[in-house]
Amino acid sequence: MLIPATRYRDCEAALVFLKDVLGLEEHAIYRSEDGKISHAEMKLGEGIMMFGPPNDGPFDVYMADPVEIGGRETTTIYAVITDVAGRYDRAVAGGAKVILPLEEQFYGGSSFTVADPEGHFWTFGDFDPRTGHA
Repeated sequence: MLIPATRYRDCEAALVFLKDVLGLEEHAIYRSEDGKISHAEMKLGEGIMMFGPPNDGPFDVYMADPVEIGGRETTTIYAVITDVAGRYDRAVAGGAKVILPLEEQFYGGSSFTVADPEGHFWTFGDFDPRTGHA
């Protein structure tokens, strides 16, 4: 099982965006004594992703924020879903920046890619690489 993880400078805003705009659900939210998010786990179907703030830990020196590298991303999260058009409409209505619009893919199914407010890319599609079809 792969579990992607990322960092957000504003974890509270990320939590709201991931829930309200992209449709993920809270799995577990851990807060520091001052109430700030120190680690969060979000789920979509059977998938989980984790995030937290930059914390100058040993792993952080290997991570780049999209803002630091000209708005580019080195990877994207790909989420297999059934209602791609509905999720696209939700993301656009919620203000997500469209990177690649909703379109049919040559390998099957349809997908789209949006950026969250901190520039991380999210791709949603109905092609499931585990089965080889939409």
